[in-house]
Amino acid sequence: MDLFQIFSLALAGQTIRISVPYILTALGATASELGGVVNIGLEGLILIGAFCSVLGNFYTGSPWAGILCAVAGGMLFAWLHAVVSIKFRANQIISGLAINILAVGATKFFLKYFFHSSSNSGRISGIARLDVPVIGGIPVIGDIVSNPLILLTGLLVFAVWYSVYRTPFGLRLRAVGENPEAADTLGVNVRRMRYLGVLISGALAALGGVWLAYDQHQFTDGMSGGRGYIALAAMIFGKWNPVLAALAALFFGFAEAVQIQLQTVGVKLPVQFIQMIPYLLTIVVLAGTFSKAAPPSADGVPYEKD
Repeated sequence: MDLFQIFSLALAGQTIRISVPYILTALGATASELGGVVNIGLEGLILIGAFCSVLGNFYTGSPWAGILCAVAGGMLFAWLHAVVSIKFRANQIISGLAINILAVGATKFFLKYFFHSSSNSGRISGIARLDVPVIGGIPVIGDIVSNPLILLTGLLVFAVWYSVYRTPFGLRLRAVGENPEAADTLGVNVRRMRYLGVLISGALAALGGVWLAYDQHQFTDGMSGGRGYIALAAMIFGKWNPVLAALAALFFGFAEAVQIQLQTVGVKLPVQFIQMIPYLLTIVVLAGTFSKAAPPSADGVPYEKD
């Protein structure tokens, strides 16, 4: 077997395409947990984002309108999680799992209602490529550079990092995640900041769903496929740092791309074992890094003002 068949420029392009939803969702998870709210519901938020983008695209004919619908849908479901977790101080893990179950049921129901199918929505239009002189004609690299959603993902990595570490908003968000009592005494509205962190996570995870739907040109039942959980692993591996979380997401995307490439070149291993590679890698990485990773001190702890 020629290693060049596996490790090639095409593999790099495939890694980036696979990693985009992981990166966006990991950024959302980071924003939520830095504010002190655990969001296990990312899997459901990806699914809602994918469905709402297809629905908006289908009825308006505009992929950009589909993106706006996805962000709105993701933020709505994230708001439900925020209300249950912040206002009513319910267990955040259970609330997140409930969001995942609700998203699966809601998308199944409305898929049947709007598209008269229990499996997929049918084909939709995607985002038009940008016309980038010179670079746009280079195989693989041109496809990456001219894809608006990939460029948007790169900008969002920088934007989230800058917001978290270079703005008063980010300072307040991290403060309510580390020590909400101290932040409250300094006049920071703890509830408001936590709501904003969860809503941001909903918007970013929904954009991850947009990528899946537009990359496949349709919505497919259950298309999130565990990506929300892998994004959580990337966030932990990245130690709650937006840039490190994005790099960890790239790492997991690379593992999945290698798995696909191994099947393509016909490696003499059981297919089931090859398909297990990304998930085994997730378990190994978490086992090796979780004890060293330090989440925000008040992460997952409801705040009750005296």
